[in-house]
Parts: sequence; C-alpha cells; structure tokens
Amino acid sequence: MTDTHLSDLTFSALGLAPPIMQGIEDAGFTRCTPIQARTLPIALAGKDVAGQAQTGTGKTAAFLVALYQSLLTQPSPPGRSSTGIRALIVAPTRELAVQIHRDAEVLGRHTGLRHVVVFGGTDYEKQRRELGEGADVLIGTPGRIIDYFKQHVFDMRHAQAVVLDEADRMFDLGFIADIRYILRRLPRPEARQSMLFSATLSHRVLELAYEHMNNPELVRIEPDKVTADRVRQAIYFPAMEEKIPLLVTLLRRHDPRRTLVFVNTRRMAERLEATLQANGFRAQALSGDVPQNKRLKFLRDFHEGDLAVLIATDVASRGLHIPDVSHVFNFDLPQDAADYVHRIGRTARAGAEGDAISFGCEEYAMSLPEIEEYIGHKIPVQTIVPEELAEVTAAAHAPRYSHGPGRPRGRPGGNRSGGAGDPGRQRRGRHGDRPRGGGLRGS
Repeated sequence: MTDTHLSDLTFSALGLAPPIMQGIEDAGFTRCTPIQARTLPIALAGKDVAGQAQTGTGKTAAFLVALYQSLLTQPSPPGRSSTGIRALIVAPTRELAVQIHRDAEVLGRHTGLRHVVVFGGTDYEKQRRELGEGADVLIGTPGRIIDYFKQHVFDMRHAQAVVLDEADRMFDLGFIADIRYILRRLPRPEARQSMLFSATLSHRVLELAYEHMNNPELVRIEPDKVTADRVRQAIYFPAMEEKIPLLVTLLRRHDPRRTLVFVNTRRMAERLEATLQANGFRAQALSGDVPQNKRLKFLRDFHEGDLAVLIATDVASRGLHIPDVSHVFNFDLPQDAADYVHRIGRTARAGAEGDAISFGCEEYAMSLPEIEEYIGHKIPVQTIVPEELAEVTAAAHAPRYSHGPGRPRGRPGGNRSGGAGDPGRQRRGRHGDRPRGGGLRGS
C-alpha cells in the first residue's frame, strides 16, 4: 500500500482497544485508507454506516476494526446461549467469505474472539460441528448461514452487529430474499449495529440499507472515479480466430507472474486452461463448477505466486484481495458494465499500478458502448498486426465447440457460470466499426 493511497489519520489516533491495535500492527497498518478514515469514526461511535469505495481500498479492515471495538467494549448480551453469535458477516461468494475470515484471523488474533466461516460446496459436517461448538463472529455466505440457522446450529437473536459486504453483488447473484430473511431474524435495527460496504451503491442497495438499518450514514469515496486511476486500459478488436493467438502473444510479451484472464463461460475457461498449459503457461481455470477444495488451492497458489495465470468467470471478479496482480485480461468483454469495473479492479490495488487489456470480439463487442458510458471515457484502442501473432500449440484434449471459439450456445449472456447480473439479459445495439489504432501494444 503506497503512501499516496493513505490518509493522514492513524489507527493509533482512534482510541482502539489494545488487542485490536496489536492485530493492526501485525498486519503492518499504520495510517488509514480514505474509506477507513471516513467510516471508522462513524462506526466507532456506534452508528450505522453504508460505505462505497473502489475495490482494494480497505473496506474489510474498516468493518472488522469497528466490529471488534464494539464487541470488546460492550458486554455479551444477557440471555445469549452457548450457540449464540455476537456478530454476523455476510458475503456473496465463498471466496470472499474465506478472504474475510483470513483477514479476521490476523486483525482479531489478540481479541480472544472465536471466528467461524461457513460456505457451500464443501466440508458440510465439519463446518456444522465447528459452528455448533460456539462462535463470537460468524462469517459466511447466505445459503449456508440459513441452512445451519434452520437446523438450530446457531442462534442470532442476540447478535450485536451485522455486516453486509459487497451488497450489490448480493442482488446480482439473486440473494436478496435470503438477505432479507437473515436481517428479519436478527435483533431489530435499533438494537444492533449494521454496516454495509460495497464497491457500488445502487438505488436498490440503498433501499435495502434504509429498510434494515438504523439511519445509516452514507459515505462515498470518489464515487465518480469509477475505475482506478492507476489502471492502464487498452482494447483490441480481434477476429474470433485471433483471440487465443493474441492472448498468447501478449502473455509472452508481458511475462506474466500473476495475471487474471476473465471469460464469460465455463467452456471457454476450460478451453483456455488446456491451451495455455499446452503452450507452456502455468494456468488454471476457476469457475463455479470447480470443486471447492480445488478452487481454494488455485487461489492460494495464485496468491503465493506458484500459479502465473488464473482464468476466471465472474465468480472471482469481486471481493478478492490478491496483491500484485500485474495484468487483467478481459478475453471476453463482460455483458454488464459494472462487472468491467470490478474485473479490472483486481489490478492496481492499494495504490499500485496495473494493466487491463480487453478483447472486443464480434460476440461481445456490443457491450462496449455501455461500458465506456459507465466509466466515462473511451478505452484506448490498440492495433493487431497479424504477422506478430504467436503460433499456438493446440491442446491435446481441448474441449470441442460447435459454435466457434468463445461463443456460448444459445443467446448472448446465457450460461455465464458464476457470473453477475441478469444472465438472461441481452444488450441492445451494435458496437459498430471502430478503428484498430496503430501498433500491437499490450498497454
């Protein structure tokens, strides 16, 4: 995290309990990021807060610090049972839940509070047993939380705090009914502290906040600067048969050590994985159909630098803090403008710099006008020189496709494994003819 990315407010000036300060020192934090500097004074005063900031700006630490201070300075509620939780953190995806739990284990190491994380896809009985043994802070995804709640594995009648992380993503993934179910079974808004954090705060998210929170204070950090200033953006317009050779060319040119490649379908993720591996890249595909233990291993290997290229559908585009991602490739342009922002937000995090390179192919270029309108500027166009494209070694067992490279069966937008937004929604209009610019440059 660079100095220019931080505010002048130090954590030591906030009057935090010593165990929390120890965790902050363990994490190497000294000064607050802008979202932390704006929201922590509000939350530490016991007020509800709804915070919006770009991804990678420290929202997780903001709500964890506030939550710990509340739990350490207020007694456990009378009548709390052995399975009663004191705080609940709800995340839209299992990867984000695991990431929050990892951060909580560092920041809350000296608090004496017990954390339990629950999510779907794996370890059902193990998680059930751990939660049944009691937890102060429960972190989880909506479905698994509700599942265990209905089985009376835990009790949330006396919860003192609730956090909704990436609330807009909750809507995108269809979790809003589950979220309302959970919120209505917690103590009434006046009897608990509620915090909501997200990269975007849409009208529907604010409606949820005002319905289930106690007069929350709204904090927006640079809401008009939708994409990170330090992300260098570029777009190429390849023919369908040029997409994979162009990707291999650019990957070789940039010598990837930690690169994310986003696609819109599981089939294309699998095809790219096989092709990139056949061409000498350490690459793995991450989609909603990958078993949970493998997903977590891929993310851990990517985080530790043992995996150079992670190919992902939108299931991995939000909420994951992976430091030092140098390049993000939109092999397929997303069909939702907000997803473009969240995808490229995986690089240039915490004040660093990074590159976001997109391919506007005939299948998905129709999304570009909406994306450019959303981010408020044109994405610089780069030229493809066919003679410079790499020769690609075909994968020995690459999946077969009857609809051409990268083209899903059915209408555009269908079968977006793990994707956000309305999967059945189609974008109107055509991208039209755009100049190809000059020279094949990655960024």
